[in-house]
Amino acid sequence: MKQSGIFKRLAVCGVLLFGGMVTAACTPTVAVQAPSEPITVNLNVKIEHEIRVRVDKELDDLFEDKEGIF
Repeated sequence: MKQSGIFKRLAVCGVLLFGGMVTAACTPTVAVQAPSEPITVNLNVKIEHEIRVRVDKELDDLFEDKEGIF
């Protein structure tokens, strides 16, 4: 009776040890390394803008009459 209990404990320890070794062997490894060549980013960007300036005729005349106003 005592020998079978010892064998069961040894079997359980062996299974746990084997499981630990398998788990340690399957641990993923992540390595971060800077690239040796510079990173090149090509962007095609189209920027359009429109500026509208509207001055009433009276204000335009006022600015012409008083040149030093600003």
